[in-house]
Amino acid sequence: MRIRMLVAASLLLSTQPLFSGQSQPPADMGGHYLYRAELIQAAPGKLTELIELYKRKAQLDRDLRDEPALWMRHSQGDRWDLLRLVPMSNYAEYYEPKRQAARALALTQASWIATMRDDIVWEDDVFVSGPPIDILRNAFAEGAFFHVEMFQVLPGHMTDLHHERVMENAYAAAIGQPQNFIFVKDQGAAWDLFTIGVFRDLKHYAESSAVAPEKAEAAAHAAGFSSASDIGPYLRRWIALHHDTLAVAVK
Repeated sequence: MRIRMLVAASLLLSTQPLFSGQSQPPADMGGHYLYRAELIQAAPGKLTELIELYKRKAQLDRDLRDEPALWMRHSQGDRWDLLRLVPMSNYAEYYEPKRQAARALALTQASWIATMRDDIVWEDDVFVSGPPIDILRNAFAEGAFFHVEMFQVLPGHMTDLHHERVMENAYAAAIGQPQNFIFVKDQGAAWDLFTIGVFRDLKHYAESSAVAPEKAEAAAHAAGFSSASDIGPYLRRWIALHHDTLAVAVK
């Protein structure tokens, strides 16, 4: 499988259709909005039940006036079944004592929470800074297929990895493909950085394979790579570990 490595969509694109087919100017669309990324593996035979319980959790969040999580379901790749991005904005706001007390009370009263916990065999959480929630929610509303790439960076090379992501963002823009959202670790699990690409479907994801070689070469040179074939090797200079996953929207 050809793995494409892209980076963040620009704040300037927030009013433009994500899938217009137009080349968009590349930008580092990281950001300072706080999320808790939850990687979840369901117990054997419990995924469908777990999804329904998380739908109930989403309604509970709305009742508490918390932003419901954005989520996706694993199709192929890494071990997790679900990836949930829980919008927090910032620690002070999310963990404000009254809000935290209200959550604790609601969870105590929700009898199905115990079942949800029993349905999870493994979970890994990482707090990350990423793009503003409104831009991300709009993208998830338009897309139904996702490409997630997660990285552990070699010591001292976080800036290099981040810059490589921006270079690939430029490459994606030049060949008319969607740019990916970028998330940078604050604390938690071992992942230092991950990106999420949002696409209409598998066909849309695979469109880059149809780009004419001369166009791909020109785009790679303009982005700072020596060639289109150098994109993968260049990335691997900076990383200790790389996992990627294809995922679909949760229905």
